[in-house]
Amino acid sequence: MDDFTMTLDKSHAAGRKFNLRGRISANEANILQHKLEHEFLGSCPNMVLNMRQVTFIGSGGLRVLLMFYKKAKAGGGSFYLESPSENVVNVLGMTALDQMLLR
Repeated sequence: MDDFTMTLDKSHAAGRKFNLRGRISANEANILQHKLEHEFLGSCPNMVLNMRQVTFIGSGGLRVLLMFYKKAKAGGGSFYLESPSENVVNVLGMTALDQMLLR
């Protein structure tokens, strides 16, 4: 089973960095959105998502990423993906979100 998890990387100095693992399909996208909303409201709008261990991302997950990218930009912050897996890179490339979300 490829359960979705999201943990805070406490070693990251500027903003918040989260390590994600597993599949991000419709249900997991809702969980991701809820967790990011909680973190976004409680801290600065600078977020990094380490996607190295994400094996799949669906349209719901892409929607959440785009939503928080826009929120961070509107608040003067940043939101980007770090070390995405090959599967995530392929999906981002097909949707042209790679230019926006990858550094």
